[in-house]
Amino acid sequence: MREILHTRLPPEMDRDRPLPGVAPCGADDWLRVDERYAEQMAYRVALLAERPDAVLWDPPEARVPTREVLDEALALLPGLGFVLDRDRVRCPDGRLVLVDRDAPLLTLGRLLQQDICVLDKCGDAHVLIAAVLCFPANWRLAEKAGRPLVEIHAPVAAYDTALARRVQRLFDGVQPGRPLWRFNRLPYGDSDLHQPARKDADLPRLFVRAERQCVVRMPKSRAVVFAIHTHVVRRGG
Repeated sequence: MREILHTRLPPEMDRDRPLPGVAPCGADDWLRVDERYAEQMAYRVALLAERPDAVLWDPPEARVPTREVLDEALALLPGLGFVLDRDRVRCPDGRLVLVDRDAPLLTLGRLLQQDICVLDKCGDAHVLIAAVLCFPANWRLAEKAGRPLVEIHAPVAAYDTALARRVQRLFDGVQPGRPLWRFNRLPYGDSDLHQPARKDADLPRLFVRAERQCVVRMPKSRAVVFAIHTHVVRRGG
């Protein structure tokens, strides 16, 4: 466990603001770098090295869309403080990351604070086809790989048929260059960012965990990216 706390939530996710529905996101604003970049990235790099089977799923059959996600992300990095030099990227924390187009989500996992889930349309549903998920909030990547949205959310009590239809319409409707975003906020007793299962059943809820979630359509493959930027703050701080 590593305690990595933000001093505050982003203003648009502040604890005094009501939880919104889905809203438009700036075309270049689905990726961000914040005050905890270095600490979160050190944790992500360690998880990718020590527990790759738990946090990374990038099968060869998904390589076309995952390479496109890598290309789209790389195009945004110079505006976020990264320096690109052919197949190398200098990160804001000083690390040098090699771009491996045969391992696009591993590369993104070493570059971005955001977790990246890639979904593609299969029949009437969007199916999870690849992901780098270092900071899960009560779900395991291995249990959701290859499943449609409705099954990914199956353990969530509020995820009924009507909500499932709304989420599917959201993924169907998002357009290239016009991302959408939402956020959640939940009290937690354990501040660990990597929580495939909650560990705080008997702990006081001293922390707030919030996810900024962006939904992004890839222009060529038409796959959809679900990008998750996690913040943990101390309650009352």
